Formats: sequence, structure tokens, C-alpha cells
Amino acid sequence: MPQYIIVYLGGDQPSSPEESQQHFAKYKEWLSSLGESVVSPANPFKDTHTVNPDGNVTTGSTTSMSGYTIIRAESIDTALSITKACPFLDINGSLEVSELVEMPGQ
Repeated sequence: MPQYIIVYLGGDQPSSPEESQQHFAKYKEWLSSLGESVVSPANPFKDTHTVNPDGNVTTGSTTSMSGYTIIRAESIDTALSITKACPFLDINGSLEVSELVEMPGQ
């Protein structure tokens, strides 16, 4: 079955610890509802650095990507349907969904 990566972009920061806990509870419930289709659930990014073409390293990201989840789904349409239910959208985040390509010899 194909695997799809869901990339988290942007999103509003919670205004309080309580709001953060409520959002995280919704997120865990969504992940739990996906059952065995989840390959790699919550993978947030931290301490991002960018290596530029000239070898210079800068602190921070050149994108608003903040993490990813990998799922199995029958098709891109199924993966998109799963993604539309993600509570990350409730905090004004965007989600990119891509099929992962299995490389020969791996």
C-alpha cells in the first residue's frame, strides 16, 4: 500500500497552556482514529538550521514547515480525505500531502 507524507506548514501558536493541551488532545484523537494506517505519527521539528549552496549555515528555516506524519492509504484521494480531518487545520495551519516514492534497491 502506498505511503504518504503529510507536512505541517504554519499554524497559530496556542494562546495558553490549556489551549495547547486541548489542541494536542484533538491531534492525538485524530492520530488514534487512523489506527494501523499511521506509519510515523508526530514528527515535529526543533532547532532548524539551513545549509546554503555556498556552505554557509543559518539558523532557522527557509519554509514554514514544522513537522510531518507518514500514513498508508489506498490512494492520494484517501490520503487527502484523511488529511482534511487533521486538527492542525483548526489552528490555521496548512497541510501538504505527497506520495512517497519507493526507491529501487531499498
